[in-house]
Amino acid sequence: MNRLQLTASVVEREPVRYTPAGVPIASCTLHHRTEVVEAGIARQIELTLPAVAAGAASGKLEGIAMGVETLFTGFMAKKSRNARTLVFHITELQDIGKD
Repeated sequence: MNRLQLTASVVEREPVRYTPAGVPIASCTLHHRTEVVEAGIARQIELTLPAVAAGAASGKLEGIAMGVETLFTGFMAKKSRNARTLVFHITELQDIGKD
C-alpha cells in the first residue's frame, strides 16, 4: 500500500495551474521536523519534500497558512513517467493548529 501521513508546514507555494480538463493543481514544498527513536537512539529528522494536490485538495492546500503545522495524507509517485524523483500527492489535509 502506498500511503503517507506527514505532519509538516508549507514553506513554498506556486500559483495554482489547471490541467487541460480544468482540474486545479496546487504545488508546494513541505518542511517536516521531528525527533524519532530508532534502535533505542533518539534521532533528529528534518526534510523538505515537493508536494502537489489536485481537485478539492488543491483549494484546501491554498487555504493553509505558510508555516502552520498540518497533517497531510496522500501517496508518493514519480514526478513524471520517466523521472526518478518522487512527489508527495496530497489527498487529504487537516490543520492541527500548531505554529
